[in-house]
Amino acid sequence: MTEEKKKSNIILIGMPGCGKSSFGRRLAEALGRPFRDADDVLVEREHRTIKDLFDEGEDAFRDAEIRTSHYLSGGNGLVIACGGGVVEREENIRLYRETGTIIFLDRSPEAIMGDVETGGRPLLKEGKQRVLDLYSRRIGKYRAAADYTVKNDGTEEQVQEKLLRLVKEEKL
Repeated sequence: MTEEKKKSNIILIGMPGCGKSSFGRRLAEALGRPFRDADDVLVEREHRTIKDLFDEGEDAFRDAEIRTSHYLSGGNGLVIACGGGVVEREENIRLYRETGTIIFLDRSPEAIMGDVETGGRPLLKEGKQRVLDLYSRRIGKYRAAADYTVKNDGTEEQVQEKLLRLVKEEKL
């Protein structure tokens, strides 16, 4: 496998509500690439909802997430939006790093809390304080996993332009 093919995927990581799925779809469309939302793929392949897996315990979900990472990391030329907790298991990052470039979409917890409905997200159901706690716990992991960081601190158009410019300048 050539290095070019080996690193052909673009993987977006970050907190729940940072825009991975929204920007991932738009980026894939702009680049003419297939888009995959890792959580959607997980549900499809596991034949269970994320809530059902979390009801069994977070480990059941994280195990399913690793299986999904194995599957998705085998793709070629994909834009992949990972679940917010993908960094909780180093194996996920190792798998994605083998076949892609990881971009951390960094959005402040205050911005996330301002417009994300926390009730429908298993790890955020405890409320907005949970966003702050998760961000504090995960920020170092996101930074360590990322090849690049893009701040989600402007309009949707500005952030999309930052992503496109990065991809084009770095030939991702």
